[in-house]
Amino acid sequence: MPARRVAVLAPVAWRTPPRQYGAWETVASNITEGLVARGWDVTLFASRDSVTSACLHAVVDRGYEEDSAIDPKVAEYLHISEVFECAAEFDLIHSHCDFMALTYTRLVKTPVLTTIHGFSSPQIMPAYRKYGDGYFVSISDSDRAPGLNYLATVYNGIDLALYPFRESGGGDLIFLGRLVTEKGIDVLLQALALLQSRGFSPRLTIVGSGPELSAMQQMAEKLGLREHVTFVGAKGGTELVSLL
Repeated sequence: MPARRVAVLAPVAWRTPPRQYGAWETVASNITEGLVARGWDVTLFASRDSVTSACLHAVVDRGYEEDSAIDPKVAEYLHISEVFECAAEFDLIHSHCDFMALTYTRLVKTPVLTTIHGFSSPQIMPAYRKYGDGYFVSISDSDRAPGLNYLATVYNGIDLALYPFRESGGGDLIFLGRLVTEKGIDVLLQALALLQSRGFSPRLTIVGSGPELSAMQQMAEKLGLREHVTFVGAKGGTELVSLL
């Protein structure tokens, strides 16, 4: 039986896998490397500086978040259209490019599976409703929209080889993620303040970047957490492992 031919369509905001932040690119990379290790014939559509054991197909040199000279919309649509122009070469296209790639799915015969990494706003839902009869994977049972043809929930995994196990844990806390309200950082800070009022004083390290960094810092200050909360920005690789 010939190897199954799969195209994994990663975003091009960051390199795949990302040097630091880049959650969707991380998932696309993990899936790609896992499929290759299992004998699948995989082509990764990502930025040209990406690192993979699969065949790399690129039309964008670098992630647009890493190069201000790149127009994000131009990069995204050159990138997404490329995989669909090559659709006949593959048995499956696995998209991690949100709603944008959906607009091409009815133009090709190759089935397209979309992993939905979250719904950024109600404004994008008309695209999902129009193409709701496609094939979708959710990243949690609670993060689903009605009317979409979900095949499964597949939780985001990690490469265990990158995170060595330690039997003894510490007493501190760490948060990893984009600094936006929807991630619940405000609730985390309030919980930390409540713990302190009851005599517990764990330290919290917040790892990530985002548009609401200043607001999060001001909230920590207002709650009296200046000595207990540290914002360290986005980290990746050995730096992140060291923090953990």
